[in-house]
Amino acid sequence: MSTDRITRRQAVKTAAAAALAGAGASSVLAGPSKKAAKAPTIGVATLGFGDYTNRRLADELAQSGIRVVQLFLSQSDSRYWKYNGRSDLSSLTAAKCKAIAEAYRAAGIAVHSMGVYTNLIHPDEAERKANLAYFEAMMKAGAEMGVHAFVTEAGHYHTDEPAPRVAHHFQQKVWQTMVATGKRLAHLADRHGATVLLEPFFRGFLASAKRTRLFLEEVGSRRIRALLDPANLLEVNDLDEMFAQLSPWVDCLHAKDRKLHVDRGVPAGKGDLDYPKFVALAARHTPRAPLILEYVGPKDYKQALAHLSSAIRQVQQK
Repeated sequence: MSTDRITRRQAVKTAAAAALAGAGASSVLAGPSKKAAKAPTIGVATLGFGDYTNRRLADELAQSGIRVVQLFLSQSDSRYWKYNGRSDLSSLTAAKCKAIAEAYRAAGIAVHSMGVYTNLIHPDEAERKANLAYFEAMMKAGAEMGVHAFVTEAGHYHTDEPAPRVAHHFQQKVWQTMVATGKRLAHLADRHGATVLLEPFFRGFLASAKRTRLFLEEVGSRRIRALLDPANLLEVNDLDEMFAQLSPWVDCLHAKDRKLHVDRGVPAGKGDLDYPKFVALAARHTPRAPLILEYVGPKDYKQALAHLSSAIRQVQQK
């Protein structure tokens, strides 16, 4: 592949081609046709590769056939990642943003989206405003990279005080505040031509597929959509429920795993998620959404990739 920088138009064409590939898998599942299906797009989240520079990571992933990443600014030459909070972005210049993106594109890898994961549910208004300003700064950085999709959870709020009778995430006032915050985030996204993908998690504000759908409907913006990570909802929803509730909203999928009744996520193939069924439902309902391997690093991403690829082959052979 050419090492020239991929333009935005080329990236859109590449994404469209990937969508058609996913749609091919859907047609196999939907009817009796025996026409061979093409594999959906598989990507990798960069969060587990903190000891790698962006260029080293891009080169290694390219050698493994990966052509898409979800970028977490967590590499050794771009340490800006901070979960559920804010980091200092003052040194993240336009030139540095372009260099980070070029490291991947020179290796033939597209950057699908960036992880932000700041706290949108904090009860203090000043903190929420500061986190929204941080989110906007990440949108500006993403624009310098040619990236316009950003991923976040609703956030987590914990206190040392005794737990309230109704958990903070499920209080009526918090719902109303979060809807208002979601609408402000949508306004920022519209200003920057961005899309924000909200990721549900069973122990957070977006605790189920239905609750996530209801929230997205109430925010009511084409700029606020969803990233579905089935392992995050495995405890409260089955796979059919997840896709029935959220498929019209899903622009990306995380491919990790989780044991039932366990909080900690694990790489694909190490938990109780039915991967062939997950892949089949994704092909049928969200064929344009890439499958991004998450919770993986240098020691286990190849095994997770093999597990996901095996599930895809099983679906295609049916």
